[in-house]
Amino acid sequence: MESHEWFENTTEGKVYYRANHLGGRWTLMTTRQKRNPEWTDLDPAPTEVWRELREIVWKKYQRKRCPWERVAEIDRILAEAGEGTA
Repeated sequence: MESHEWFENTTEGKVYYRANHLGGRWTLMTTRQKRNPEWTDLDPAPTEVWRELREIVWKKYQRKRCPWERVAEIDRILAEAGEGTA
């Protein structure tokens, strides 16, 4: 299983995100707590979250920490949602 985590600063405070890749399937979750988090699944996940995940996975791919297939898979998901990549 691969896990990718990041956070975003909002006016209400930080929002934490986690993306897990297991068995060819992505699971995206969110929480507002750093300690003892209660993760909530994002189903369906907003396109902005997919774009941020793609950026994180792309950077990991450039450092040889992630295979190209993960980047291509997220590109495919964004294309199905009608979004292009930059």
